[in-house]
Amino acid sequence: MKKTFLKLMMIITVIATVTVSCKNDDNSGSTCSDGIKNGNETGIDCGGDCNDCPVADTLEGSLAEKRTLDASIEYKLTKKFIIEEGGELTIPAGTVIKATGGTSAYIAVAQGGKIFVNGTASNPVVMTSGSATPAAADWGGLVLCGKAPTNKGASVTSEVAELTYGGTVSNDNSGSIKYLRIEYTGAQFTNEKQFNGLSLFGVGSGTTLEYIQSYNGKDDGIEFFGGTVTGKYLVSTNSGDDGIDFADGWNGNGENWYISGTADAGLEGSNNGDNGNATPVTTTTLKNITVVGPVDEGALYFKEGGGKFTIDNFYTSAINLGVKIKDSDAPAKARIEAGDLKITNIQFANVTNEFAYTDYKGAKQDFFTEGSATGAGNGAAAPDWTLGWTVGLDNSVAPNEKLTGSLTGNLTLDASKEYELTTAYIVKDGGKLTIPAGTVIKATGGTSAYIAVAQGGQIFVNGTADKPVIMTSGSAIPAAGNWGGLVVCGKAPTNKGASVTSEVAELTYGGTVSDDNSGSIKYLRIEYTGAQFTNEKQFNGLSLFGVGSGTTLEYVQSYNGKDDGIEFFGGTVTGKYLVSTNSGDDGIDFADGWNGNGENWYVSGTAKAGLEGSNNGDNGNVTPVTTTTLKNITVVGSVGEGALYFKEGGGKFTIDNFYTTGINLGVKIKDSDNPAKARIEAGDLKITNIQFDNKATGFIATDYTGANQTFYTEGTATGAGNGAAAPDWAAGWTKGLQ
Repeated sequence: MKKTFLKLMMIITVIATVTVSCKNDDNSGSTCSDGIKNGNETGIDCGGDCNDCPVADTLEGSLAEKRTLDASIEYKLTKKFIIEEGGELTIPAGTVIKATGGTSAYIAVAQGGKIFVNGTASNPVVMTSGSATPAAADWGGLVLCGKAPTNKGASVTSEVAELTYGGTVSNDNSGSIKYLRIEYTGAQFTNEKQFNGLSLFGVGSGTTLEYIQSYNGKDDGIEFFGGTVTGKYLVSTNSGDDGIDFADGWNGNGENWYISGTADAGLEGSNNGDNGNATPVTTTTLKNITVVGPVDEGALYFKEGGGKFTIDNFYTSAINLGVKIKDSDAPAKARIEAGDLKITNIQFANVTNEFAYTDYKGAKQDFFTEGSATGAGNGAAAPDWTLGWTVGLDNSVAPNEKLTGSLTGNLTLDASKEYELTTAYIVKDGGKLTIPAGTVIKATGGTSAYIAVAQGGQIFVNGTADKPVIMTSGSAIPAAGNWGGLVVCGKAPTNKGASVTSEVAELTYGGTVSDDNSGSIKYLRIEYTGAQFTNEKQFNGLSLFGVGSGTTLEYVQSYNGKDDGIEFFGGTVTGKYLVSTNSGDDGIDFADGWNGNGENWYVSGTAKAGLEGSNNGDNGNVTPVTTTTLKNITVVGSVGEGALYFKEGGGKFTIDNFYTTGINLGVKIKDSDNPAKARIEAGDLKITNIQFDNKATGFIATDYTGANQTFYTEGTATGAGNGAAAPDWAAGWTKGLQ
């Protein structure tokens, strides 16, 4: 197979592209279409093998042009990914990159390359482990190499990533990093050679470095190897070596650093491991620093020539200053004696009676002065500026991520994170959204906030009885109508047409694929839904438009929704173990030629009808006719329109083991609804073993006044399991039941 040099370069430079497809070199025009490798046609020659296509959600290889990642895609990193000279990688807020592969997996910015991490306090960028059981050293880390001076030479090779760094460009610009969390880094080659969370080799002062956390790394959290970049609002948590390390002639500054859980030193400052007097000498001014102990080597390890350090407002807890200096380190001793280490307003908190302020034994002991310090903001406590984007601190909450935009690849949410939904989130054709047990999604935004699965997309809600998936309101005072709800659109038949637009979410649904598969939904609770456009147009808790029988729908509750709890608009999907509680309209509604079945439904607290069954609001006789068999049904009154509202042509319904309490059967039919009347008279509505419990004075079993009064037979029913009481199968995952 022959490839031109240009085509080869195109493959290399688009390896990180979000949506890429390929053409085989037989010019057949075939494209990859496995839901991951598909995307916008680019005409890239993949050598006749779609396995050679760039993968949409994978980062590897190198980048020599501008690329922006997509926050709706969860990226995989199993190999090195290098941003070459001239390349620019932009990572928007909320992007998650999951890495595995030890020392082979890292992201590096070469000299002349740039990275722009555009996280926010509420939506940080997260680079983390992709392992099922994350641990320190699961992957390398993030490496930046710039052209600023170091005392290792003008052009040297980085310890990791093997890239050139150093030079004479003090204001060199490698991009901007804001609100980044780096987790489980520190993969190790040898005891002397390993990755840090963030490694900065000769990075220049033109680079922005703010709001960065290294969490659970095996080596140092953040390390400066020469350069002139300044770091503000840095956090190092549970590092296996030092918290923040600076060396090799670093001439930047630091402000607001918070370090805790470090194995060795809180700060390690050195000049040069080969020559403690090498120039430029490591020189820095640090202010507002907190180190929370205990750690083995104190708050500051001053080594290998040390440097010229000025530190103010330095808070330490359960730790001494340290300043350990080896006997052989004459340059470091000389610097302290010359007054090059100056520490003012250092506070030693939570110390023992045997406390020794410093381990330094030289003549000069006045290089530090005690005072009252706040450190990074709150003394030993996590500073306020860490709230919302960090983990593992005393003010950390479950890390939040936003769901927004659309999904065309595969995404599995993380049950340890709380997701925010303020806009529409669409699972498009080819997309697969998996939501593990225990995941919580909090939504606000009225009609703008909903989750929808388009035709060809799939959702997998994998809740359990003790850990349901919960989609709820994010409002401080939750109320019905706070957000839209969950919408699923399939390709199964409806009597509205073969290709129609859903009432909400404005997606196409319907078709001829009766066994269409939109995924699986198990143990899901949907709360405070039903945002309203008009009196005639509003969301339900769960809306199922043309959803096929290949879809699994079991153990779903709608709670405190403003409109219907669950509604089937055509389709063939069967619903089992469904609960509708406190719906502002009907409990469970089915219409538009639905030809699925139902089993074990429990409806309570509904404003209008317990069940509403109809055929078509425009033409009650249109086909396919709504046809269903329901069994084991409970409706707990009182409700305004009875246990069943049979309307708009009704349909062909068979219902058995139907328990009602405090309510009659209903079967209200408008005078103008001749198709519905005709169906009852023809025997298309058959209800057996219906029990009317707790009958009021003057109870009338049904509101239907037609000739056929034998469409129901009374009996003793258990309904969904326990009559009026909540069924046993609802225990643990539902809300608001008896």
